[in-house]
Amino acid sequence: MPSIRDWPDDERPREKLLLRGASALSDAELLAIFLRVGVKGRSAVDLARDMLKEHGGLRRLLELDQTAFCATHGLGPAKYVQLQAVLELARRHLEEILQRGDAIQSVADTRRYFMVRMRHHPHEVFSCLFLDNKHRVIQYEELFFGTIDSSSVHPRQVVKRALYHNAAAAIVAHNHPSGIAEPSRADELITVRLKEALALVDVRLLDHIVVGDSQVVSLAERGVL
Repeated sequence: MPSIRDWPDDERPREKLLLRGASALSDAELLAIFLRVGVKGRSAVDLARDMLKEHGGLRRLLELDQTAFCATHGLGPAKYVQLQAVLELARRHLEEILQRGDAIQSVADTRRYFMVRMRHHPHEVFSCLFLDNKHRVIQYEELFFGTIDSSSVHPRQVVKRALYHNAAAAIVAHNHPSGIAEPSRADELITVRLKEALALVDVRLLDHIVVGDSQVVSLAERGVL
C-alpha cells in the first residue's frame, strides 16, 4: 500500500490544509493529521476512517475515555493526553467568544456560546447566563443536573442566583445528550414558569436554548417567549 507521502500534494491532508484551509478537510483527514502516522498496512487516513466508523462519528470518538481510546492498535496514553489537551484548548478558545463584560449581540452569539459550553456533557445539564441591563455577561452557572424536566428545575433557585448576581436579564439553556435539539413540551413549560418567576423580581428571560449534537434551538425564535 502506498504511503501518504506518495499521494499527490492536493490529496495529502497536511498539504491540502495549507493549500485550501482546514475547512476543506474531511473528519478523517483532520484526525489523520492529529494521529500523524498509521499502523502497519494502514495509513493515518485509513486508521482515522476505521476509528470514525467503529465509534459512530467524530463526537463519540472524541468523547471516549482513556481505556476505550487506547484500545485502538497504535494508540496509547501519550496520544490520549495530546487529544485532551487539543480539545481543552479548543474549548477555551471558543469560550472567549463571550467573556465577563462582553455584550450579547444576537441569538447567534448565544448559540455558539452554549454549544461550546454544553455540547460535550454526557448527561443533561441546565445552565444560566446572567446579564446586566446592557446584556453584558455577568456570570455563567450550571445549576441542575440529571433529567431536566419541570420537577427538577426549580425557578426559586434560578431567581435566587439572579438576585445574587444583581442580574437584569438571563438566558437559560440545557442540553440533549441524545444529540436531538428539538424542544419538548416540558421544555416549553419550564420556559414559561421561569419567565413568570423571574419577572416577579424584574429580571427578563431573553431565551431558552436547547443544545443538541450539531444543532441549537432557540425557544424565543419558536415564539415561546
